[in-house]
Order: sequence, then C-alpha cells, then structure tokens
Amino acid sequence: MLLKLSDSPKYFWTQHSKIKMRQYRLSEQRVLRVLRRPDRKEEGIAPDTLAAMQIAGTKKHPTEIWLMYIILKRSKGIKIISTWRYPARSPIGKSIPVPQDILDELDSILRE
Repeated sequence: MLLKLSDSPKYFWTQHSKIKMRQYRLSEQRVLRVLRRPDRKEEGIAPDTLAAMQIAGTKKHPTEIWLMYIILKRSKGIKIISTWRYPARSPIGKSIPVPQDILDELDSILRE
C-alpha cells in the first residue's frame, strides 16, 4: 500500500519516494521539514538534482534524513525524487551516502 500524499500544486512525489518513505518510516511532514530547513544542502547524485539533509536520532544512535529533489521550471514546484535515512553522520563535502538499492532504482528511473 502506497502513501496518500497531499495533492499540493507545489510538491510532486515520485512512486520511488513514496516507497522509500514507507520503508524508512518517514511522514510527508517530516520530509517537507527536511526540505524547508535542511542542516546541509549538496548537489544530488543524479544530474540537475539537489540533496538536503537534516540530523535526526540521538547522540547514542545518530542518523540523518536525506532528500533528493529537483526544482521544476514550468510548474514552479518541487519534485521529490527520493528520500532515505542514513544510519550515521556523513562527512561534510564528500559524496552523499546513498544506499546501493536506492542507486540501482534511481538508475532505472532515470533511464526511462
């Protein structure tokens, strides 16, 4: 069962992002909070994408919530491509730590 996300003209969700939100137990509000107030922004792994991160978890079990998105020109909205939870603190300025299963799925999405 996929998530029923709000039909906002401002945000568009891919099926991949809906599946990953369910997998990592992330709500629509939590993902949008990462988008609105990220702790860090970087270039995404796919061409012309952006990535945003917000620190989550505890001191004993730190995690990061990552979001990859693209800004749409014509519709003046944002398309959420993927989201995931990273189980540690990632190094600043280095490549974004994306799980391999997400990389494989993104490759197949971008080939379509």
